[in-house]
Amino acid sequence: MTSISPLDEPWPSTVAPTVQLVQLNAATIDALADEDLDLANEQAAVELSPYFVEPASANTWRRRSRQLAETPTDASWITRVIYDPTRQLAVGQSGYHGAPDADGMVEVGYAVDAAFHRQGYARAALTALLERARLEPSVAVVRASIRPDNLPSNNLIAQFGFVAVGELWDDEDGMETIFELPVG
Repeated sequence: MTSISPLDEPWPSTVAPTVQLVQLNAATIDALADEDLDLANEQAAVELSPYFVEPASANTWRRRSRQLAETPTDASWITRVIYDPTRQLAVGQSGYHGAPDADGMVEVGYAVDAAFHRQGYARAALTALLERARLEPSVAVVRASIRPDNLPSNNLIAQFGFVAVGELWDDEDGMETIFELPVG
Protein backbone atom coordinates (compact mmCIF):
# COMPACT_ATOMS: atom_id res chain seq x y z
CA MET A 1 0.00 0.00 0.00
CA THR A 2 1.37 3.42 -0.98
CA SER A 3 1.28 6.01 1.76
CA ILE A 4 0.37 9.59 0.99
CA SER A 5 2.85 12.20 2.06
CA PRO A 6 1.51 14.93 4.36
CA LEU A 7 2.68 17.39 1.73
CA ASP A 8 0.10 15.95 -0.70
CA GLU A 9 -2.87 16.25 1.66
CA PRO A 10 -4.82 19.50 2.09
CA TRP A 11 -3.12 21.53 4.80
CA PRO A 12 -5.72 22.46 7.44
CA SER A 13 -5.60 25.51 9.65
CA THR A 14 -6.35 25.31 13.35
CA VAL A 15 -7.78 28.83 13.64
CA ALA A 16 -11.12 30.24 12.54
CA PRO A 17 -12.22 30.37 9.87
CA THR A 18 -11.31 26.79 9.18
CA VAL A 19 -9.51 26.53 5.85
CA GLN A 20 -7.69 23.90 3.88
CA LEU A 21 -4.82 24.68 1.53
CA VAL A 22 -5.70 22.46 -1.41
CA GLN A 23 -2.99 21.39 -3.85
CA LEU A 24 -3.68 21.78 -7.56
CA ASN A 25 -2.31 19.41 -10.17
CA ALA A 26 -0.06 20.66 -12.95
CA ALA A 27 -2.85 20.59 -15.55
CA THR A 28 -5.02 22.85 -13.39
CA ILE A 29 -2.13 25.24 -12.79
CA ASP A 30 -1.41 25.32 -16.53
CA ALA A 31 -5.08 26.09 -17.26
CA LEU A 32 -5.04 28.93 -14.71
CA ALA A 33 -1.79 30.21 -16.23
CA ASP A 34 -3.63 30.32 -19.57
CA GLU A 35 -6.56 32.09 -17.86
CA ASP A 36 -8.86 29.20 -18.82
CA LEU A 37 -11.17 28.96 -15.81
CA ASP A 38 -13.47 26.39 -17.41
CA LEU A 39 -10.62 23.96 -18.07
CA ALA A 40 -9.15 24.60 -14.62
CA ASN A 41 -12.49 23.82 -12.99
CA GLU A 42 -12.79 20.58 -14.97
CA GLN A 43 -9.60 19.40 -13.28
CA ALA A 44 -9.52 21.11 -9.88
CA ALA A 45 -10.48 19.36 -6.67
CA VAL A 46 -12.54 22.42 -5.64
CA GLU A 47 -14.54 24.94 -7.65
CA LEU A 48 -12.50 28.01 -8.55
CA SER A 49 -13.94 31.49 -9.04
CA PRO A 50 -13.00 34.14 -11.64
CA TYR A 51 -10.58 35.57 -9.03
CA PHE A 52 -8.16 32.77 -9.93
CA VAL A 53 -7.72 34.05 -13.50
CA GLU A 54 -7.59 37.78 -12.74
CA PRO A 55 -4.27 39.34 -13.85
CA ALA A 56 -2.45 39.15 -10.49
CA SER A 57 -3.55 35.57 -9.90
CA ALA A 58 -2.80 34.50 -13.46
CA ASN A 59 0.74 35.90 -13.08
CA THR A 60 1.23 33.70 -10.04
CA TRP A 61 -0.04 30.63 -11.88
CA ARG A 62 2.23 31.39 -14.87
CA ARG A 63 5.24 31.50 -12.53
CA ARG A 64 4.18 28.24 -10.90
CA SER A 65 3.54 26.57 -14.28
CA ARG A 66 7.09 27.46 -15.42
CA GLN A 67 8.44 26.37 -12.04
CA LEU A 68 6.80 22.95 -12.28
CA ALA A 69 8.19 22.48 -15.78
CA GLU A 70 11.69 23.23 -14.46
CA THR A 71 11.45 21.71 -10.97
CA PRO A 72 8.62 19.15 -10.71
CA THR A 73 9.69 18.27 -7.16
CA ASP A 74 8.35 21.67 -6.01
CA ALA A 75 4.77 20.54 -6.78
CA SER A 76 3.79 19.73 -3.23
CA TRP A 77 5.26 22.96 -1.86
CA ILE A 78 3.96 25.68 -4.16
CA THR A 79 0.83 27.81 -4.26
CA ARG A 80 -2.41 26.13 -3.24
CA VAL A 81 -6.03 27.19 -3.04
CA ILE A 82 -7.28 28.63 0.24
CA TYR A 83 -10.54 26.71 0.60
CA ASP A 84 -13.25 27.24 3.20
CA PRO A 85 -14.88 23.80 3.52
CA THR A 86 -17.73 25.14 5.63
CA ARG A 87 -18.82 27.63 2.98
CA GLN A 88 -17.47 25.44 0.15
CA LEU A 89 -15.64 28.41 -1.32
CA ALA A 90 -12.19 28.94 -2.78
CA VAL A 91 -11.26 32.33 -1.30
CA GLY A 92 -7.63 32.84 -2.27
CA GLN A 93 -4.24 31.30 -2.82
CA SER A 94 -1.39 30.54 -0.49
CA GLY A 95 1.71 28.41 -0.32
CA TYR A 96 5.46 28.46 -0.44
CA HIS A 97 7.53 29.77 -3.31
CA GLY A 98 9.22 26.38 -3.50
CA ALA A 99 10.79 23.59 -1.49
CA PRO A 100 13.18 24.49 1.34
CA ASP A 101 16.52 25.81 0.13
CA ALA A 102 19.91 24.52 1.27
CA ASP A 103 19.66 26.63 4.44
CA GLY A 104 16.20 25.31 5.31
CA MET A 105 14.35 28.47 4.29
CA VAL A 106 10.89 28.52 2.72
CA GLU A 107 9.14 31.69 1.64
CA VAL A 108 5.40 32.07 2.10
CA GLY A 109 2.96 33.88 -0.13
CA TYR A 110 -0.75 34.46 0.25
CA ALA A 111 -3.49 36.47 -1.43
CA VAL A 112 -7.19 36.58 -0.67
CA ASP A 113 -9.96 37.55 -3.08
CA ALA A 114 -11.10 41.11 -2.20
CA ALA A 115 -14.63 39.77 -1.67
CA PHE A 116 -13.27 37.85 1.34
CA HIS A 117 -10.89 40.40 2.88
CA ARG A 118 -11.04 41.07 6.63
CA GLN A 119 -12.62 37.69 7.36
CA GLY A 120 -9.54 35.94 8.78
CA TYR A 121 -8.60 33.93 5.70
CA ALA A 122 -5.04 35.25 5.37
CA ARG A 123 -4.43 34.55 9.08
CA ALA A 124 -5.85 31.04 8.74
CA ALA A 125 -3.74 30.35 5.63
CA LEU A 126 -0.56 31.67 7.25
CA THR A 127 -1.29 29.55 10.33
CA ALA A 128 -1.59 26.45 8.15
CA LEU A 129 1.67 27.29 6.36
CA LEU A 130 3.55 27.78 9.63
CA GLU A 131 2.11 24.59 11.09
CA ARG A 132 3.18 22.68 7.98
CA ALA A 133 6.67 24.20 8.09
CA ARG A 134 7.09 23.14 11.71
CA LEU A 135 6.34 19.52 10.74
CA GLU A 136 9.06 19.42 8.10
CA PRO A 137 12.52 18.67 9.56
CA SER A 138 14.26 20.33 6.60
CA VAL A 139 12.63 23.72 7.35
CA ALA A 140 14.48 26.01 9.75
CA VAL A 141 13.06 29.43 8.87
CA VAL A 142 10.00 30.85 7.16
CA ARG A 143 10.39 34.05 5.16
CA ALA A 144 7.85 36.61 3.96
CA SER A 145 8.68 39.53 1.64
CA ILE A 146 6.14 42.33 1.84
CA ARG A 147 5.85 45.85 0.44
CA PRO A 148 6.10 48.46 3.22
CA ASP A 149 2.74 49.96 2.17
CA ASN A 150 0.93 46.61 2.54
CA LEU A 151 -0.19 47.36 6.09
CA PRO A 152 -2.61 44.44 6.52
CA SER A 153 0.06 41.90 5.59
CA ASN A 154 2.74 43.65 7.65
CA ASN A 155 0.41 43.69 10.66
CA LEU A 156 -0.47 40.04 10.17
CA ILE A 157 3.06 38.69 10.14
CA ALA A 158 4.04 40.88 13.09
CA GLN A 159 1.41 39.04 15.14
CA PHE A 160 3.22 35.77 14.39
CA GLY A 161 6.60 37.08 15.52
CA PHE A 162 8.28 37.60 12.14
CA VAL A 163 11.26 39.98 12.34
CA ALA A 164 12.55 42.30 9.60
CA VAL A 165 15.97 41.15 8.39
CA GLY A 166 16.51 43.18 5.24
CA GLU A 167 15.06 44.51 2.00
CA LEU A 168 14.94 43.41 -1.60
CA TRP A 169 13.80 44.77 -4.92
CA ASP A 170 11.08 42.70 -6.57
CA ASP A 171 10.57 43.38 -10.29
CA GLU A 172 6.83 42.90 -9.91
CA ASP A 173 6.13 44.53 -6.53
CA GLY A 174 9.00 46.99 -6.06
CA MET A 175 10.82 47.39 -2.73
CA GLU A 176 9.90 44.78 -0.15
CA THR A 177 10.92 44.17 3.44
CA ILE A 178 12.18 40.68 4.20
CA PHE A 179 10.79 39.14 7.38
CA GLU A 180 11.84 35.83 8.90
CA LEU A 181 10.60 33.50 11.61
CA PRO A 182 12.64 30.55 12.94
CA VAL A 183 10.50 27.40 13.12
CA GLY A 184 12.80 24.62 14.32
